[in-house]
Amino acid sequence: RCVSGAWFGGGLCTSGGARLLVGGTAGGFPLAPLVAAHQSIVTPSIGLEQPGCVSYEPAFVLDTEWILLGCLDQLNRPQGRAAYVRLSTRPLDQRLAAVPADPAARERRRNHVLAGGYVLRRPPNPVVTIAAMGAVVPEAIAAATRLHELGIETEIVCVTSPGLLFAAVQARRGRWHGQHWILDTLFGGAAGRPMVTVLDGHPHTLAFLATVHGVPAIHLGVTEFGQSGDLDAVYRYHGIDTDSIVRAALDLVPAP
Repeated sequence: RCVSGAWFGGGLCTSGGARLLVGGTAGGFPLAPLVAAHQSIVTPSIGLEQPGCVSYEPAFVLDTEWILLGCLDQLNRPQGRAAYVRLSTRPLDQRLAAVPADPAARERRRNHVLAGGYVLRRPPNPVVTIAAMGAVVPEAIAAATRLHELGIETEIVCVTSPGLLFAAVQARRGRWHGQHWILDTLFGGAAGRPMVTVLDGHPHTLAFLATVHGVPAIHLGVTEFGQSGDLDAVYRYHGIDTDSIVRAALDLVPAP
């Protein structure tokens, strides 16, 4: 069953073998110009921690299409699982997704999206990683561009499912059943490289990513109740705007 709408207070029930595909809208601050109350801080955490459920938060339209199809496929499998897709009403420039034109590379991107994330930008010699999820990916891209102008090459990892990445971390340590190849794909060369994580939700959602290689990290997110106002101003107020990401990176890697 596919259920669309705002996240309901009781959470997603997956007991008794029930399998649902829930689209939670609208997550985060894109509705800030209209109302301050409809801005959930903890829904990424609820999706991550709900037993028997995999959560996704896509940034781009094609990511969303792949995720929805993958989740529907899971609903039809005997050992399938429920899914929660946290969605945003913020319009994004789809060109920022930089979807590969080559069919093989495009298929690899799809597999990575479904496994929990993909590398959106990887310069030859990055010195800092920005791991961003959902609607704030444009801010991460803008921050990486500004850092490049300061002489700091920045890798961008687009997280699509923190729950799957956490499961991969646990599996690599022998504490969970499953595969962990996605960690090498996303962070294989990042040993010792500082990391900034950012999302329109509670910052602890992505904080575990720093443990993949035990690197210094700063975690940006939302820890206070929402405010009604211009989206840029609200992002700035909560410290998830481009300037805040740049400052966090500079705290970890001073400009040369």
